This record gives sequence, structure tokens and C-alpha cells, in this order.
Amino acid sequence: MDGVALSKAPPWRMSEWLNTPAPIDLQAQRGRVVVACAFQMLCPGCVTRAIPQLKAVCQHFASDDVLVVGMHTVFEHHDAMTVAALQAFVYENRITCPVGVDQHLPGGGPVPRTMQAYGMHGTPTWLLIDRAGYLTQQIFGQVDDLELGADIARLICEQGPPAAASNP
Repeated sequence: MDGVALSKAPPWRMSEWLNTPAPIDLQAQRGRVVVACAFQMLCPGCVTRAIPQLKAVCQHFASDDVLVVGMHTVFEHHDAMTVAALQAFVYENRITCPVGVDQHLPGGGPVPRTMQAYGMHGTPTWLLIDRAGYLTQQIFGQVDDLELGADIARLICEQGPPAAASNP
């Protein structure tokens, strides 16, 4: 997996949320491990590999301790990837975790805001965020099921970075 320099995870910029009664504020998730998968409905790797993994991660890890989220980050085929199409996709693929729709700025180019903030290279991209809000892993492309599960389990067992633990 690709590591990242340890830094606070940038805020998410979502225009809408599915499968949750209220928008999810990443900053409010301190104390929880956050696992997010950025995907597109028309991405073959997302449909065949990442979406089944997202569903499995949600089934096995989602709890009060772990937030599992899908992020629909559209950077191509904008006309086809509407919120209505995403709602049908989420329903038909039985995705039960919250799914955010990455926000575009009017006239701001093809790449949505959260994708830009994280410097994502495409989809699928996995983001693993520790309890202190630090982005610990950003993985572009396919990832082995066992490796992903082990990295999530490691974050669940950690109490946070040493600097955060020593501060009152």
C-alpha cells in the first residue's frame, strides 16, 4: 500500500449524502477510525473490486468505533453520473454505508473538491484516517483484501499518534 506523510486529513466537501440522515463532518469523527473509498459508478475497477470491498469493510468493521464511507468522486462522464443515477446504483448494489457526493464548483473544472484536496489520481482510492484525524494511508487502485483488513485492524488497535497521546 502507498503510505502518505502523516498529516491531518483535509475536510470533505460533499454536495449531498445518501444512506445517512445528516451530512457527515469528518472533523467531528475524532476518536473513530475512518475508512473511505472514493469511487465512480462507471469505473470498471470500482464496480468489480472496490464496491464489493467497500461492502465487506462496512459489514465487518462499521461500528461506533469505525466509520465506513463511500465517496462518489466524478471527474469524467459528468452528464451520466447524476445523483439520481447514483441513488439507483447504491440501491441496486446494496451499498448500506453512507455515500457522499464530492462537490464540484461551478466552472471549477472536472475534478471535484475533495478529490483535489487529497490529490487523488483517480478511482478507486482508499483513505484510512486514524482516531486523531491523521491520514495514514491513501491507496490508489486495487488493494488486497487481507492487507486492507489488516491496516484497518491496526488503526482500530492504535490509540493515536504519540504526540497526541502525550498532550492533555
